[in-house]
Amino acid sequence: MVHILLADGFEEIEALATADILRRAQLEVRLVSISGARNVESSHGLTVKADDIFKKFALDNSDCIILPGGMPGAVNLFKHVWLKRALLSANEKNGRIAAICASPAVVLGNLGILTSRNATTYPGTEKSEHGANYLDENVVVDENIITAKAPGATFDFAFKIVEALKGVDVVNRVKKDMCLL
Repeated sequence: MVHILLADGFEEIEALATADILRRAQLEVRLVSISGARNVESSHGLTVKADDIFKKFALDNSDCIILPGGMPGAVNLFKHVWLKRALLSANEKNGRIAAICASPAVVLGNLGILTSRNATTYPGTEKSEHGANYLDENVVVDENIITAKAPGATFDFAFKIVEALKGVDVVNRVKKDMCLL
């Protein structure tokens, strides 16, 4: 099971396109609201109905916890005490965590998860990564952590998650089905 965490102000392309690509790869994906309500408003005013509300389940058995960016979405993710605990616990167990746009710096960086790791983030937020080795690349994988730069890197980000969970053959099948190959 893959969990995409939604907070008010999330970047919709990063959440929804990622969910779409992962579902095409036949991964079970749940959109999870951290706001206490199933309806979550994106950074551009789109209301999305999440599959679950954070308090109704644990992330302990997640194959991947995904954090879209957007503002103030990334800040709202970081403010959620139980999500921070879940991310720290997942990282301690080498659980897969993926973050895009501002979320690598704002969430993972501020939690210390990126210390001494290679990562990427939205340009201008890299100074807050607290000890990460910032790389100017669309997507960076460092052990159990996948980070991506911005909305324009969403497809690359999603395919890197698919590769980590299902392998390159599934990536190529989905790309072919989407007329990307």
